[in-house]
Amino acid sequence: MTTEAPTLVIYTHPECIYSNAQKEELDADGVPYREVDISVHPEAVEELKKLTGGDLTTPVMVEGSVVTVGFKGMG
Repeated sequence: MTTEAPTLVIYTHPECIYSNAQKEELDADGVPYREVDISVHPEAVEELKKLTGGDLTTPVMVEGSVVTVGFKGMG
């Protein structure tokens, strides 16, 4: 049996309450994801800005070609 990597990627920052809320919701729903914490991986900031049109906003979820910025309209 092989374990596939999660297809959902979430860009977060530990001081962002919306990042924490998004992760809590995904965990509660049992949704697997790969977290990219930009405080630990500052090299990911440029990719995050590309996804948000230049904004430094978290959380940002990416699943395939679908990009969701913010948590329920916040972030």
